[in-house]
Amino acid sequence: MQFNFNSAEPIYLQVSQQIEDAIFTGGFKEGEQIPSTTEVSNQFHINPATVLKGMNQLVTRGLIEKHRGVGMFVVVGAHDQIKEERKQDFNRKYVARLVTEARRLNISKKELIKLIEQRYQ
Repeated sequence: MQFNFNSAEPIYLQVSQQIEDAIFTGGFKEGEQIPSTTEVSNQFHINPATVLKGMNQLVTRGLIEKHRGVGMFVVVGAHDQIKEERKQDFNRKYVARLVTEARRLNISKKELIKLIEQRYQ
């Protein structure tokens, strides 16, 4: 994990995002324990409450769960949930804008599909 202490993005969100990225890329596998709040805070010199706030964001989203007295674990299905959320986000942020701009330029659906297929090659 790497944190940008000069970023406008709060550290707790960076903690949350980096753990999510690690789950998505397989760094933390489903059912696997993630580093404790204390471990992360000590290693990166971050307030434990800040780390916990970031982790609690993931608990609220159902990506990790607390096992009292044991630690935090990646929930089974977390990878697929993240993938689905990211697909929806991609659709909202990129695909919707792409289609809107294509319409403004009078690019037909068929032409747009052809342009996309060319980029895939």
